[in-house]
Amino acid sequence: MFTQEELREILSHFMISGEYRGCRAIDDGHINNTFKAVFLSGGRELTYLLQQINTAVFRDPERLMVNVDLVTSFLRDRVIAAGGDPERETLYCKPCKDGKKYYTDAAGRVWRVYNFVNDAFAYNTIENPDVFRKAGKAFGEFQNQLADFPIDTLYETIPDFHHTARRYRNLMNSVKRNASGRRGLCEAQIAFAEQRLDDTFILTGYIETGALPVRVTHNDTKLNNILFDAATGEPVCVVDLDTVMPGLSLYDFGDAIRFGANTAAEDERDLSKVSLDLTLFEAYTEGYLSAAGGSLTEKEIGLLPFASKLMTLECGMRFLTDFLDGDVYFKTDYPEHNLVRCRTQFALVADMEKKAEEMRRIVEKVREACR
Repeated sequence: MFTQEELREILSHFMISGEYRGCRAIDDGHINNTFKAVFLSGGRELTYLLQQINTAVFRDPERLMVNVDLVTSFLRDRVIAAGGDPERETLYCKPCKDGKKYYTDAAGRVWRVYNFVNDAFAYNTIENPDVFRKAGKAFGEFQNQLADFPIDTLYETIPDFHHTARRYRNLMNSVKRNASGRRGLCEAQIAFAEQRLDDTFILTGYIETGALPVRVTHNDTKLNNILFDAATGEPVCVVDLDTVMPGLSLYDFGDAIRFGANTAAEDERDLSKVSLDLTLFEAYTEGYLSAAGGSLTEKEIGLLPFASKLMTLECGMRFLTDFLDGDVYFKTDYPEHNLVRCRTQFALVADMEKKAEEMRRIVEKVREACR
C-alpha cells in the first residue's frame, strides 16, 4: 500500500530523533491504517505507532485530534504524578515539526504518531471471568483518572452518539420510509422497540436535569482496546481513543456489558443461546467499581444495570434502522444480517429485564465490598 520511502517521508515531519529503520503494517485495526515504525538512536531501538486516520469515518480529524491530545496529555500527567510509567500506561501524541499533533500529506491523508507500548498484548475473546474483571478495572481506572477532566474543553465529534431517544426517533422515521421495503419482516422488532419508548428518555433526561454528570467517555469499550502487560497479565493501557468525547460513564459500562457478557455472538440466529452471563456481569462490575467507584455518584452506580439494558436496546435499534434503510451503515454478510443482529440484541434486552433484580443485587453487593 505504502512504500518504505513514502512512510519515511511522512515520519520525517514528526519530532522523532534517530535513524529510520523501517515500518511494518499492523493488521489489528479495522478503520485506520496502522504501522509499527522503528528508529535507531544512540544504539537503542525506538518504536512508534504510525497511523493514517480514516477521514471517511472521522470527517473532522482536527477536532478528533484535539480531543485525543487533551485526554492523553491529561492522563500522562496523572500517570507521572502517581509515579507510573507514562511510556506504557497511556498513549501520547508525538508532535510534528510545525507544532501540530497530526500531519496532512500532499494527497490530503491525515497521519499521527503515538508511543508504542512494548511487551503488551490484547485479548480478542474473554477466556475467563478474571479477564473480564481486569477489563472492568482498566476502563474503571480510565474513568477515575479523568474524573476531574475539564469536560467543556472536549468536542462532541459524533453528535448524539448515545442519545437513545433520538436513535428511537431515527428508527421510527425509517419505519415510515421503509426504504428497503422490508418492514413486513420486522414488525415484531418494531413493536419491541415501541414498547420501550419511555426507557429511551431516561439517561438523557438525567443529563438535562443535572442529575448525572457529563464525563469523558471512551465510547468503544471492547476487550481488545485494552493492552495487558506480557509479564504480569495486568491491564496497562487503554487504547483506540478516536471516539473519546463528552458523555455518561454509564454509556461505557453498559456497552462493555452488552458486548462482553452476552453468552452468544452478536449475530447468533438461535435466540435460545442468547442471555446475560451474570458471572461475567459480576466480574466486570467488580473490576470497574474497584477502580472507578470512588469517583462515581451513587446515582451512576445505581443505574449500571439499566445502562447495560439501554445500550443493548440502542444497539438493536441501530441495527433495525439500518435494516429498514437498506443496510447503508453496517457491513453485512447476507441480506438479513442486520435483522439477525437486531433480534439478538433485543433477546439480550429481554433477558436483562428478567434478571434486572439479580443485576441490582450484584451491583449493591460489589458497591458495599468496595467501600
